[in-house]
Amino acid sequence: MLFVFDQNIYSPPDSPLAPQWYRLEDRRGEKAKGELMLAVWMGTQADEAFPDAWHSDAATVGPEAVANIRSKVYLSPKLWYVRVNVIEAQDLVPSDKTRYPEVSVKANLGNQFLRTRASQSKTINPMWNEDLMFVAAEPFEEPLVLTAEDRVGPNKDEILGRCVIPLHNVQRRLDHKPVNTRWFNLEKHVVDEGEKKKEIRFSSRIHLRVCLEGGYHVLDESTHYSSDLRPTAKQLWKPSIGILELGIISAQGLMPMKTRDGRGSTDAYCVAKYGQKWIRTRTIVDSLGPRWNEQYIWEVFDPCTVITVGVYDNGHLHVGEKPGASKDSRIGKVRIRLSTLEADRVYTHSYPLLVLHNSGVKKMGEVHLAVRFTSLSVINMLSMYSQPLLPKMHYIHPLSVIQQDSLRHQAIQIVSMRLSRAEPPLRKEVVEHMLDVDSHMWSMRRSKANFFRITIVLGGLIAFGRWFDQICNWKNPLTTILIHILFIVLVLYPELILPTTFLYFSLIGIWNFRLRPRHPPHMDTRLSHADAAHPDELDEEFDTFPTSRSSDMIRMRYDRLRSIAGKVQTVVGDLATQGERFHNLLSWRDTRATTLFVTFCFIAALVLYVTPFQVVFLLIGFYVLRHPRFRQKHPSAPFNYFKRLPARVDTIL
Repeated sequence: MLFVFDQNIYSPPDSPLAPQWYRLEDRRGEKAKGELMLAVWMGTQADEAFPDAWHSDAATVGPEAVANIRSKVYLSPKLWYVRVNVIEAQDLVPSDKTRYPEVSVKANLGNQFLRTRASQSKTINPMWNEDLMFVAAEPFEEPLVLTAEDRVGPNKDEILGRCVIPLHNVQRRLDHKPVNTRWFNLEKHVVDEGEKKKEIRFSSRIHLRVCLEGGYHVLDESTHYSSDLRPTAKQLWKPSIGILELGIISAQGLMPMKTRDGRGSTDAYCVAKYGQKWIRTRTIVDSLGPRWNEQYIWEVFDPCTVITVGVYDNGHLHVGEKPGASKDSRIGKVRIRLSTLEADRVYTHSYPLLVLHNSGVKKMGEVHLAVRFTSLSVINMLSMYSQPLLPKMHYIHPLSVIQQDSLRHQAIQIVSMRLSRAEPPLRKEVVEHMLDVDSHMWSMRRSKANFFRITIVLGGLIAFGRWFDQICNWKNPLTTILIHILFIVLVLYPELILPTTFLYFSLIGIWNFRLRPRHPPHMDTRLSHADAAHPDELDEEFDTFPTSRSSDMIRMRYDRLRSIAGKVQTVVGDLATQGERFHNLLSWRDTRATTLFVTFCFIAALVLYVTPFQVVFLLIGFYVLRHPRFRQKHPSAPFNYFKRLPARVDTIL
């Protein structure tokens, strides 16, 4: 199949419809009485009627489920960080005036709840000066509610007052300049004899600094494969640098996801997300090789971003099923990083659809995509590589790791709730899978995968160390002699060191150009350590949080985790020991060792003062590269000295 990208297909036809009369015929092809006026045209995906069009397979699902098979373009809600700086309160009125109040402030925005610590000043004028961060989405549907509470007993709080702040009245901040503070009245609801609530205004008030942070990017994806890195405020956006075109062509070899009329069946559709724009293709009913042939376009603001394409089985085509009774099943997901694409080149490739189950990794089929990234300005695109990955506010006032994880979770919940209200809805399970809601959860498989990634990264250093050891041991005398000559030249002419190093790197890059990848990478089962994962490790990864497994299973996994943590603990302890030995060189904890080191440093200073540096460097190099005949198998004197230095490990219980 030839998939052609044409910018003109996004312009709807300008020609008016030409209605015509068509004569009716019976089943035998004979003319019947009456005529029917129709306006027929061959349109494109850019036509306004395309999302509402009935496709040829719509007759098999019934009129009630037609809305669930149509294509749709969604926009994520505009997300804001809400910063609440709780400064102080005045003239609080606790019910028990004989005790010192322990006042804290509880803030909630929708389903998000945060609380300040109890004030250190146990008075009716407490102070906190503590920041609370929330996520809100436009249009702002729920207000910010702050409640001052007094801890009167274990798990018992007394409400001293509350205030409600509509978010549309809150100041919007675009940079790091502080916003103005405001005093808000605290109100309290009481019950009179008639059991009717009435509102009493006290002189109590609370001092706040509340703002909507427009200089941050609200993270709803992992920063490692985010599709959008722009700040919330549109005033801070930079011009686009290119256009991304995605053609969702077809899928092959899909696995049956359900049973229909005694045979396997799949009702597949695709979802793609890039930036704030989500797209959903139409559902191809009852096909293991669906063909969509749909094309979509996005503006690109940063080349170091990722587009995510997922394939799902539609589980909402049966008439009369209860809402929420079935879910859309995962078939697979593909990520494509734009920086791995050459500009103005069309990539047509089939990507494997891999899903991890309790029983192991399984290939569910392949999806055929066509991708093209078009650069509008090469200079602007290249300049992006020197810009910070996130907006400046993330570096001026950085968020803690705990805050980022909590806020990202809240952002995902808001996005999934809003998109599930659309028609057709983009289900919560689909949004959470596309945004990797569980990427922060513990997984033995991921831990092993990350460990092997580190070993691959350090593999180059290890290989260089082995090569240098062979040079020092004269495994190849000719190579060692050439290294000696190169070493002498660089020592005598040190100005050649940096040019030689950069020239070496440039030659390696030019040599590797012919080995560059021809297709964007796809999910790697070996790198993910999914093909060799133990079934119990996979069962632990798919366990709920909190766990739903038996106590014996939990005990076994806890013991295994303790064993792994013990090894990590030993490695961390060894690193701490080496660092403490280095600090104890001059701490006089071991007076004899410190005396030796100070004496050595004094003598070395005198020798280096009267000896040219190049001579010293040559002597050290010749000593390191000396022939094995002049080497000893036991450790060197400096190594032995360092190993004998004291550390604080002997004072740990």
